[in-house]
Amino acid sequence: MGVYRLLFNFYVLSLGYDEALLGTLITTSSLTALIAALPMGYLVDILGQKLAMIFGSLSVIVAIAVMVLFPSAGIFIAMSVVLGLGQSLNGVAMGPFLMENSGEKERTYLFSFASGLTMASGFIGNWIGGYLPTWMAGVQGGSPTNPLAYGWSLGVIAIAASAGILPLLFLRPGQLSGEQRSMFAPISFFAKNTRLLGRLILPMLIVSLGAGLIMPFMNVFYRQVYHQPDPVIGSMFAWGSLAMGIGLLLAPPLADRFGKIQVVVVTQALSIPFLFLMGFSPAYFLSAAAYYVRLTLMNMSGPVYQTFVMEKVTPSARATVASLVSMANNVGWAFSPQVSGWIQVNYGFGPAFAATIVFYAIAIYLYWRFFWYRTRQTTRSRLSDESATF
Repeated sequence: MGVYRLLFNFYVLSLGYDEALLGTLITTSSLTALIAALPMGYLVDILGQKLAMIFGSLSVIVAIAVMVLFPSAGIFIAMSVVLGLGQSLNGVAMGPFLMENSGEKERTYLFSFASGLTMASGFIGNWIGGYLPTWMAGVQGGSPTNPLAYGWSLGVIAIAASAGILPLLFLRPGQLSGEQRSMFAPISFFAKNTRLLGRLILPMLIVSLGAGLIMPFMNVFYRQVYHQPDPVIGSMFAWGSLAMGIGLLLAPPLADRFGKIQVVVVTQALSIPFLFLMGFSPAYFLSAAAYYVRLTLMNMSGPVYQTFVMEKVTPSARATVASLVSMANNVGWAFSPQVSGWIQVNYGFGPAFAATIVFYAIAIYLYWRFFWYRTRQTTRSRLSDESATF
């Protein structure tokens, strides 16, 4: 997937399409994941987490393979739907699976290690992806930026990604009781905790709206604004994935020391100046340095917050709440890339970066207001009551 995320945009552009189609494809995939997320939560309960993750992975692999074999705008859009379904199924199943197979002490470490391992793997994928078209072009005797080189590269990784299904075959997930699997259990939880769920989901939704404006286009940004070649961009993304993986592994001890929500608020707030420098720096090396720092800070809190959310809900509601989390994450990626593609064609990347900064700032304030500030107020109120009683 590291190779895919790096090369697919270049593959589409090499076929003569523009950034507007890229926005449409990202929107289609994310909108599918958004619409399907809630039904997928119930499907995970029916299939079980193991089968859900196997089918989700197969869907992603098939979608990539078909887009390579039959490249056209219509096929790209249709397979983006399949890709969105697969990603939704995987995303909904993974959080509850990790939750059910961990205890309180190691849970934050498990979520962070899972994400960190994914990022470290992305390091290898992005590095290989930067050179893979050149290697494929060497075999063909053509240019590394032609559609055939990109297509062969994506075809190779679609085949290689199939090996990722093998470990899933050996999983033995825990089973929920019949009462916990009741289709009415999540509904009961939602009815009693509507306000809590709104507070848990809303900041993620706003972050998603901002991220969807720029993150799907970072490879295009560094090619068009800073005129960097594929190997440089691939290496940059690779080191970025490794830096983010290290950050994810550092997050759990910080959460143990300072608190989960404190880590979320502080790390995301610190990332905003680097996001500004990344988007508006006059020099490539400054933008690249800011990219690494911003990527680490903004994303190291993700597994910490995911653990925080899962701990707030009952086992019977976790798959469905994971669906809502998936929906929140996909809303921005469903709508923002379409808007961003139009902005890029007409005004460049500047307005998209500015809007992202505003969205992130609003989300960070909500994290602080809903959880950190309220916790402090509750603690002060409790201490005041205890003093009065004494």
